[in-house]
Amino acid sequence: MRRTAFLALGLVGAGFALALATAPLIDPPPAAASNTSETYRSLNLFGDVFERVRADYVEEVSDEELIEAAINGMLSSLDPHSSYLNAKNFKDMQVQTKGEFGGLGIEVTMENGLVKVVSPIDDTPAHRAGLQPGDFISHLDGKPVVGLTLAETVERMRGKPDTDIRITVRRGEEQPFDVTITRAVIKIRSVRSRLEGDIGYVRITTFSQQTESGLAKALRDLMEEAPGGKLSGVVLDLRNNPGGLLDQAIAVSDAFLDQGEIVSTRGREKDGAQRFNASPGDITDGLPMVVLINGGSASASEIVAGALQDHRRALVMGTTSFGKGSVQTIQPIPGHGAIRLTTARYYTPSGTSIQAKGIVPDIEVQPAKVEAIDVSARRREADLPGALANGEAGAETAPPANDNAPAVEDGDTASNKPVAAPVDYQLSRALDLLRGLVLFNSRRAG
Repeated sequence: MRRTAFLALGLVGAGFALALATAPLIDPPPAAASNTSETYRSLNLFGDVFERVRADYVEEVSDEELIEAAINGMLSSLDPHSSYLNAKNFKDMQVQTKGEFGGLGIEVTMENGLVKVVSPIDDTPAHRAGLQPGDFISHLDGKPVVGLTLAETVERMRGKPDTDIRITVRRGEEQPFDVTITRAVIKIRSVRSRLEGDIGYVRITTFSQQTESGLAKALRDLMEEAPGGKLSGVVLDLRNNPGGLLDQAIAVSDAFLDQGEIVSTRGREKDGAQRFNASPGDITDGLPMVVLINGGSASASEIVAGALQDHRRALVMGTTSFGKGSVQTIQPIPGHGAIRLTTARYYTPSGTSIQAKGIVPDIEVQPAKVEAIDVSARRREADLPGALANGEAGAETAPPANDNAPAVEDGDTASNKPVAAPVDYQLSRALDLLRGLVLFNSRRAG
């Protein structure tokens, strides 16, 4: 009975045991023979444990569940991003990369046994509930996540639309607190854009199959809407973008680059490195650019930011990115599901590894709240008794100014005025920088 179970496990686990069972025609060298013997002993140990769990565990567990858990344990022990996807999870993953799926709208990873928020996706339940990059989720509906795999926690967070889930959040030094979130069908609009004066603002929320076409359309529309049909600069916002498809990250980088390497991947085999290069043509004809990143910018976002930074195509502003610089290959297993296996690391064009380091911005700008300062008591030259007149024809002495006085229309008071939307300080800095570059370049050209 035990021998049968051992062979079955070997076949399910990728046929390794069966391959070993076939006698080689040439005797292996002593080192290889020793390794083979040790592998046999380890597989026998696995078979023994499998049999004891199946026979003696307090509740009956199916062989399929045990084998799936064993595979998951093997993969998840390697790194936080390697995992086994059963048939259902594999299908969900394929749906997600197409830009529509069900759940909370949150990108997560595992760290120290807890679920760590990489980034909430814009306009999703998680985003509206106020979850932030770097938050840790310790409980789901009062049950701890410690001991669960990443796939299991994701499965528990998903569910039917309009159903609630209560999550316990740990944020920095604050006391843990509960947040109740209503699940919804998550439809991701990968690219959003708007004009900021004559500067085009483009936000990419995730890299799905729609991103390349969405970016091209957004820039076309912005150029048509811009004053005189011409943009003076572009802000590419990759903050809180958790990543996505590699080919889309390459396409977005290529859109702004004329030539050169975009990214390279290097795995275990030295001759297996891959390099991806830009094709001629810049969709913006070299307009000044600023790329915004933060701690929620991961994976594909870091590829784009790193490529544009290394080629000096754009200034990168914000805070250091997440540092997820590993490549996961989805390898389907016929009749079952697939494995997500880390097979390589990403490197920027300068040869810098993104992994666990991230992209360091050229200009660090921490998020901040902007508040007006009362300068109404400040005196100007015109306020001084007997101030000298301006002297130019037609000029009048300016009346005393209140630099902080708001414009008040009839009927408005301080209590009934509408509250202004919060100022995005990092975006404001990016826009100021671009306007300064445009002004400086125009004066040099003149």
